[in-house]
Formats: sequence, C-alpha cells, structure tokens
Amino acid sequence: MSIRTAIITLSDKGAAGERVDESGKVIREMIGAINASPDHYEILPDDIDRIIESLKRLSDSGAIDLILTTGGTGVAPRDVTPEATLAVIDRMLPGMAEAMRAESFKQTPHALISRAVAGIRKQTLIVNLPGSPKAVRENLAVILPALTHAVEKMKGDPADCGNS
Repeated sequence: MSIRTAIITLSDKGAAGERVDESGKVIREMIGAINASPDHYEILPDDIDRIIESLKRLSDSGAIDLILTTGGTGVAPRDVTPEATLAVIDRMLPGMAEAMRAESFKQTPHALISRAVAGIRKQTLIVNLPGSPKAVRENLAVILPALTHAVEKMKGDPADCGNS
C-alpha cells in the first residue's frame, strides 16, 4: 500500500521566500521508509483560515491519506496550527502527539510547550510536527512505525490489530 501524503510547511518566513524549508525536506526523506509518496507540497503562512482551507481541501479530495504539517505548534502568537487542525478533524488521535512529546522531552524540556495534535478528517490522517528539522526528525521517527497501520485501519482494514 502506498500512502498518498501531503506535506504542509507553516512558516511566515518560508511563505515569503525568506527561509528555505528544511523541515519539509526531512519529512520527504523519512516517509519513503513507509512507502509514502509526497503527492502534495505547499508552504503557507501562519494564517489559521488558510491552514483550515488547505487541510479541508486536501482531506475532502479523497486523494490524500496522510497530511503532515510542520511548524506552528508552539506558543508564539502566530502558532495556530493546532487550532486549525482541531477545527477540521472529526476524531482525535491523542496517542501520537503524546508519544512525540514524551520522546522529545527526553531531548529537551521545551517539548513541554508543544501543542501538536493528530486526528482524522474523513479518511485522512493529519499530524502536526514541530518546525525545526531536528525536532521533525525526532518526532516523526516516533510515529513513523504506526502510520501505515493507522492509515490501513482508517480506510477500513478489518484485520485484528493484535495479529500484526
């Protein structure tokens, strides 16, 4: 199964062309390990309405299984990615965000201010990742082994979870 993936980098500077998107590159490299293809990529400013529109459009298209966002998960005034994600998801997957924070906390106490969330809209899994390439690598490594199974289950795979 190939996982059709969208990568959305959320950065005012990135959207303005003032910063190279290294975090999106890290995601692109890492998802190859789970047979995921980067079918969509975009850089948006930290604007809640634009983020909501993009998440809805991609999820509702039926063409994307997984959306990985990077950036906007902290406590700065413009960090609105979690609010945008919460506004569009139908069901939360708190275990993914909890696991990412727990693992990150082993590296830095700053993990405690991550507000990243994960959830499902229709048949698309949406996961917020932090903005720095190092943090993306650490956080995505934690959840990567569960993403394929999550997408299969979300799509209706009837197999028992304990048998895999």
